[in-house]
Parts: sequence; structure tokens; C-alpha cells
Amino acid sequence: MHAETAEITDGKKAAPARPGIRETFVRAAGAAVAALEQLAGGLGTAVVALAVLLWLVLAAVTVPLGVGLLMAPRALRALHSLADRERDRLGRWGPEVIGPGPAPTRLRLALVDTTTRRELRWLVRHATLGLLLGMFGVLLPLMAVRDSLFPAYWWLIPKDASSTSIGFGPAQSWADALAVALLGLGWIAIIVGLTPGMARLQAAPGRRLLSAGPDVDLSLRVAELTATRAAALDAHATELRRIERSLHDGTQNRIVTVTVLLGAARRMVARDPAGADELLERAQGAAEQALAELRTVARGILPPVLADRGLEGALSGLAANCAVPCRTDVEAPERCAASVEATAYFVVAEALTNIAKHSGAQEASVTVRSRGGQLCLTVTDDGRGGADEGGGSGLTGIRGRVAAHDGSLSLTSPQGGPTTLEVELPCGS
Repeated sequence: MHAETAEITDGKKAAPARPGIRETFVRAAGAAVAALEQLAGGLGTAVVALAVLLWLVLAAVTVPLGVGLLMAPRALRALHSLADRERDRLGRWGPEVIGPGPAPTRLRLALVDTTTRRELRWLVRHATLGLLLGMFGVLLPLMAVRDSLFPAYWWLIPKDASSTSIGFGPAQSWADALAVALLGLGWIAIIVGLTPGMARLQAAPGRRLLSAGPDVDLSLRVAELTATRAAALDAHATELRRIERSLHDGTQNRIVTVTVLLGAARRMVARDPAGADELLERAQGAAEQALAELRTVARGILPPVLADRGLEGALSGLAANCAVPCRTDVEAPERCAASVEATAYFVVAEALTNIAKHSGAQEASVTVRSRGGQLCLTVTDDGRGGADEGGGSGLTGIRGRVAAHDGSLSLTSPQGGPTTLEVELPCGS
């Protein structure tokens, strides 16, 4: 499999092209800004986590005095509330973190409760490593701005003050000031290169420990599968309504028109052959339009291009017909279930339609990988960002299709872009 650029140029597909330096920088900068936002948000919960951790330690120490027994229920409620808040925060920046049922707040039950133990392990990690990473996420931009702009104000600061954000000696000349500015550029490079990984490292304990563990009561999984089944039924009903509407409003009306024109032509053929011939020509045109609409409806049910060319060829065709130049990179050596490939096709089709209509993007890309029994789709664009699932852009429909396969969807779209839609689908379902 290989990457290819699909772009309409004089009716032909342009030669493959790699992303330009500007596009690469914009994407890296957008990812860094999103990572800084995540780290700053994580700092907020980490500060609270440190306070809750100290509260729990104080309660544990004072248990022999009886004071800890009174403090423990409130401290445990604070722990569970903070864990729920962190699940919500992580869900805004990636796949939803589904927690177990309500955890106990009575001390004796909490000591043997698996959920409470996992939340305590997360609390320790988030109040230490998460707090440290969040502080870096806040300080790095300040240090970068301070040092990068140092040549603009270095002569205004006291001569005995440090010239850099890390405490080096005072600047004595323009050369010293420019050296500080280079340090500021180094901070920017660190932000662009490292903060996405720092954000993932900060979120990892929460995603691992705050989600439902393997030994959680199966009622949670039953509830999740019930919601998934409801989503599948809703998606099926929506698709049936779409097909019925397309047939009723389009194809059926065309066929009725053909029938009326043929009847009128049959009555006119003896007395006005020229008029009858004109009516027959109009009837033929209406029949051709009805046939074209019927083919469109049939392709919307299960695109034949999936069976003929596979997922890679089908997505290349979508990219070629997209109004925004789109690059595809598909590495899926094994075929998935037909329903999964069809869902992947419709997800990409809807995403590219949204990009063409709403994003103002100059370029888009579709990446597909098959690993660990999962089909992973990533659709990105360099548009204005700010995509909102509740804004009627079709994202709700995409989520419904994905949920029907027990898959996951995450959307990252900060103001100013870029927008990244990530979907994971089980290959065999």
C-alpha cells in the first residue's frame, strides 16, 4: 500500500505529492497548542488531586484518634467526584473513558473495593507526575515568550537581573540578548516536539486506571452493549428513512413523469406525430434521470466499488471526487467484514463532505491502518477548526454508525485548526 494524492486537474489525477513544509508546521503547531491545552487542564485536576491525596493521608493518619473515621467518607466522595471529573476531561480530548458503577464511600467497603483502589493509584500518579507535566505545560509557553522577545526589552531590565528564564547571568550586549532569543526558539522547538507526548503521558494513568477494569461487574458491559444496540437500531432506522425519502422524492416522481409523458404521447401519435416525438424524448430523459437516481440510491446502500476495488480503491475514489485536494494512505492488508468496510467508507465520505462544506481547508488527508483487530481511520484537514458535533455537521450520524459496530470516535478541532477525526472499528464485527 502506498500514499497517493488525489486531486482533480484537467480531469486527471495529479501526481503524488508530499505535504509541504508549511502544512507540516501548521499541523505540528496545532497539535502542540492542543497538547498545551490538555496539559493545562490536567494541571487543574492535578492540583485538586494533590489536595485530595493530602486529605486522604491525613484521614488515614488520624484514624486511631477517631477523627479519620469522620473524615474518610467525605474524602472518598471527593476522590470519586474528582475521578468522574477527570473522565469527563479525558473524554473531551479523546475516546470516552467509561467508568464503573458508583463506588462506596464507607471506609470498610472502600478498602476492599476494586474501583476505589484503582482511583487511589490514579490519584497518586496524577498528583505527582501529572502535576509536574501540567506545570511544564504552563511554564514552557511563558518561558518561550519571555526568552524569544528578550531582545526587545533587554536594556530595560536591571543589570544584575538574570537574562534567561532558567537563571543565567545578566545580558551585557546585543550578542547576549540574541543568545537568549535562541534559547527561546529552543523552548518553542521543545513545545512543538515534546508536548503532544507529555499530554499523552499525563492522560495515560487516567485512561488505564479510571476505566472499568476486567473484574468489574458485567452489568456495566451489558448496559454498554444495550446502548450500542440502540445506536445500531437508530442508525438502521435513519438509513431506511433516507432510502425511502430518496426513492419517494426522486425516483418515484421521475417514473410517474415517464408514465404521464408516455400516455400523452400515445394519445398524440396519430394527430400530432411531431408533438408525440417531443414527449417521447422528454420521457426518455426522465427515465434516464430516474435510472441515475436509482443507481445513486443503490450505491448509498452498499457501494459496489468496495467489492470491486476494496477499501483502498473506494477511498481513493472518494478523495478524487472531493472538492478539497485529498491525500490517502491506506495500509490494510486484510479485508474486514463488509459492514465494517461500508461503515468506514461512509464515515470518510461524510467527513470529506463536511471538510468541503464547512472547513475552508486547502488540503485534507485520509489515513487507514489495520492493527490488533482494529481498523483505524484518521481524517485530517488544515481548515479553520471549531467543528462541533452538535452543530448539524453530520458528526452525530458518524458517531451513530461507529457505535453500531461497538467502535470509538474522537474529534480534535481547536479554533484555527487543524481538525482531526479518529475512528476505530473492530474488523470482524
